[in-house]
Amino acid sequence: MRVTQRVKRILASYEGENPGTKGNLARILMNGKLGGTGRLVILPVDQGFEHGPARSFAPNPAAYDPTYHYQLAVDAGLNAYAAPLGMLEAGADSFAGAIPTILKMNSSNSWAVSKDQAITASVSDALRLGCSAIGFTIYPASDYQFEMMEEIRELSEEAKSCGLAVVIWSYPRGGDLSKAGETAVDVTAYAAHMAALLGATIIKVKPPTDHIEQAEAKKVYEQQKIDVSTLSKRIEHVMQSAFNGRRVVVFSGGAAKDTAGLLDEVRSLRDGGANGSIIGRNTFQRPRSEALALLDSVIKIYQGKL
Repeated sequence: MRVTQRVKRILASYEGENPGTKGNLARILMNGKLGGTGRLVILPVDQGFEHGPARSFAPNPAAYDPTYHYQLAVDAGLNAYAAPLGMLEAGADSFAGAIPTILKMNSSNSWAVSKDQAITASVSDALRLGCSAIGFTIYPASDYQFEMMEEIRELSEEAKSCGLAVVIWSYPRGGDLSKAGETAVDVTAYAAHMAALLGATIIKVKPPTDHIEQAEAKKVYEQQKIDVSTLSKRIEHVMQSAFNGRRVVVFSGGAAKDTAGLLDEVRSLRDGGANGSIIGRNTFQRPRSEALALLDSVIKIYQGKL
C-alpha cells in the first residue's frame, strides 16, 4: 500500500501507537477517492439500532439489505464503512478486502430512558470480520459517562494491542445539559478533547452551533475573543481542541437535510480544517443514484473541486 507524505505526517502525530494501529489508520486514510489527501468520508449505518428499521430504511427500502450499504460505500469510493456486528457479518465475506470496516461496538435504542449504551460486540468479532477499527459511543454529561469512559478504555487497550484503530463517537447529552447544549461550540470542543484524551485514533463529533452552554466557558470565550461566528471558525476551534489538529476528526451529517444545505455545511467543514465527514441517513435514505451523486459532490468539495 502506497502511503502519501500527507498521510505520513498524520501518522507521525500518533507517537504512542503501534505499527498495526497506525497501519490500519493508514488503510482508512489511503482508501477511496480521497485516499492520500488526509481527508475522508465514512458511511455509518447504526441507525437501525438507534432509531428502528422503518425510521431508518423505509424512505429507501433497498437499504434494509445490509449488503446495500457495503456496495454503496465501495461504489462511492469512500474511505470506510461503519456498522454494528450483524450488519457487518451479513456481507463480510462477499466484501472482504473491498473497503476498510469499523465495527460499532455499543448501541442504544429508541426505547431507552437512560443515556447509556450496551456493548454489543467484541474485539474478537472485529478481528474475525477483518475490521480496521472499532467504534464506540460515549455520552459526556450523562449519568453513565464515567462507566462508558472506563469501558472504552478497556476495549481500546485490547483493540490497539491487536493493531486495530479506535473511533470514538463523542456525543454530549444528559445530566444538566440542555438540548441546545448538546451541539454548543464549547461543549463540542470539550467532547472532542475528551475523546482525544481517551486515546481515540479518530474522533467523531457533531458540527457545533454558536451557542455557548457553560457559563464559565462563556467568560473565557469572550475574554480571549475566540471567534465562533461562522461554522468554519467553530470547526477550526474544535480541531484546535483535538490536540491542535494532531488527531483525525470527522463530523456527522446529522438529521436529514436538503442537498444544498448539506453541501454548504461540508464546505464549512473543509474550510475549518476538518478531516472529513461521516454521513449516514443523508445518503442511504436517498435513492442509490442520488446518494452516489451526493457523495461524489461531498468528495469533490474535500478535493477542492466544488
